[in-house]
Amino acid sequence: MRNKIRFVLNGQMEVIDDCLPTDTVLDFLRDEKNLVGSKEGCAEGDCGACTVVLAENVDGELRYNAVNACILFLPTLDGKHLITVEALQQEDGSLHPVQQAMVEQHGSQCGFCTPGIVMSLFAMYQQQRSELPSRKSIDACLAGNLCRCTGYAPIVRAARQSLSPGGTDKFQKAEAETLEILAGLESDQTLSISSGGRTFLAPTTLEQLCSELASLPDATIVAGATDVGLWETKQMLQPETMIYTGNVLGLGII
Repeated sequence: MRNKIRFVLNGQMEVIDDCLPTDTVLDFLRDEKNLVGSKEGCAEGDCGACTVVLAENVDGELRYNAVNACILFLPTLDGKHLITVEALQQEDGSLHPVQQAMVEQHGSQCGFCTPGIVMSLFAMYQQQRSELPSRKSIDACLAGNLCRCTGYAPIVRAARQSLSPGGTDKFQKAEAETLEILAGLESDQTLSISSGGRTFLAPTTLEQLCSELASLPDATIVAGATDVGLWETKQMLQPETMIYTGNVLGLGII
């Protein structure tokens, strides 16, 4: 078993061997790394103010997903690249195309929700490069981000402006290097993080998963943490043992 969480944060390697299994990514970013662009709004994965992006190696290609940092447990970052709004500035110091479009289209008022909206659009910027997304796709992208004052018309205009085909950012230019780094983090060993009387296990194969479940029948199974994450943030419950299924390749398809 491995007992260190290894991931990339905004292009820099992070290795963590001492954390509570229920520490959230948002608390880590704000309290440990002083990256306060990601906000805590609802603390239950509804408002999207805490949105960050995870990039991971999927069959030799980078897959970017917008996720809620407020209910995501820190050990689930293992082997991935975590990108926050602080990292979007381009090499020449200019704003990312998504950020620039939000400025030009007046997509922000109070600004509390803006970093999360930018990160959701940033994930879509990486995912959809060959054609302008439909309004339905844009609405689906923004469905997890609540804006209480701007209204969505200028945000949608910003999305259309920034998601026009043909743009290239520093992340796309560095994809080969990022894939190489993430490939170096891959492991077939179960990740085991223990602290404060609690344990987080992340097997990588169905055989390992079945073995862990057989020996720990009372363990809490965690996938996306959209349910168990709320136990921590809303009910202050901390499961003694969690088994994470997100690294098990055999569960990637139905």
